Amino acid sequence: MNTKVFDDIRPFTSEELPVAIEKLLADPHFREVIGVVFEQMPWEDFTAMARSCKTSLDFQKAFCYPFLKQLVATKSKGLTMDCSAVDKTGNYTFISNHRDIVLDSAFLSVLLLDNGFSNTTEIAIGDNLLIYPWIETLVRINKSFIVHRGLTIRQQLASSIQISSYMHYAIQEKKENVWIAQRQGRAKDSNDITQRSVIKMFGMGGEGSLIERLQQLNLVPTAISYEYDPCDYLKAKEMQQKRDNPDFQKAPDDDLVNMRTGIFGWKGEIHYKAAPCLNDWLATLNSDTPNNDIFLLLRDKINVEIHKNYKLYPSNYIAADMLDGEAVWAKHGKYRQDERAAFEQYLGERIALVDLPNPDTDYLRQQILLMYANPLYNYCNAVES
Repeated sequence: MNTKVFDDIRPFTSEELPVAIEKLLADPHFREVIGVVFEQMPWEDFTAMARSCKTSLDFQKAFCYPFLKQLVATKSKGLTMDCSAVDKTGNYTFISNHRDIVLDSAFLSVLLLDNGFSNTTEIAIGDNLLIYPWIETLVRINKSFIVHRGLTIRQQLASSIQISSYMHYAIQEKKENVWIAQRQGRAKDSNDITQRSVIKMFGMGGEGSLIERLQQLNLVPTAISYEYDPCDYLKAKEMQQKRDNPDFQKAPDDDLVNMRTGIFGWKGEIHYKAAPCLNDWLATLNSDTPNNDIFLLLRDKINVEIHKNYKLYPSNYIAADMLDGEAVWAKHGKYRQDERAAFEQYLGERIALVDLPNPDTDYLRQQILLMYANPLYNYCNAVES
């Protein structure tokens, strides 16, 4: 395979790493960020450690892993994963719901190492987040591959073929893990539904029948559950902005605010659960099934596997009861009244953070409640299907 076709999107190779690291270290904006993130580490120590990294995995273990462990210790109640359904000696495409711009894939890499996997994961990242040159350099050092956004229909097709081919190459040849979200961008209302275009893209690379090409990616649906979403009020704010102005477009700085808030905000408990690899399930499909039907069946299968593997918290049950105007889940013992009172106070505090000239309090309240209730609604539908 001619791997040069991936040069504009792939992570840096080990041979390219020294030049990339020097480029990063020379950027004054990057140095400013490091001064905040690693405030206890002298710049000279940081540069020496960075230059000693021979691979991207070295870089992740030297900087990303300890930073994320410290983040978990200070900004959450804990980070856990149930990966008992997969063989830790294999490598997989983890397809998950999308809660946080930065942390969904970052926490997965931490959890893979902590749970006995030998490697982290390569990360699909949209180029809309590469606001500054140093960010693109950093993410490509950090095992990310670039998904181009804002393309024409013809460009989208070419990009999808390139991304799919690269994912097949990463899984089959490089023996890397891959993380990709089930949809473009975060589900603002936490109604996690897989985009058909993502599924269709999976089948554009590889060799053999469609089912064989999908099996070559070793797909593992993965559910991510946050007790509290630090960006809940920012998502609600954006929903009102789009409701009030259908042409509203986020500014680049808005993504930076979301990244910063998501990283440093309070998360409560965080849990990941990996479903079994879908290869055996794909093998049960009739080879005569039309491709479009295979895409739909796979999309629905991923949705169900993610939905039924959520970890549900009192906040989910409380939000559903508040939306429904009942106390169904309270009667089932899913939360206490003091927990409901605390959540109602939390809700009020989040709405108060929305800095709009005309905040629609009732609408904002409804949207934040939906963010917390939708995982429960989807879970109930999944376990009943």
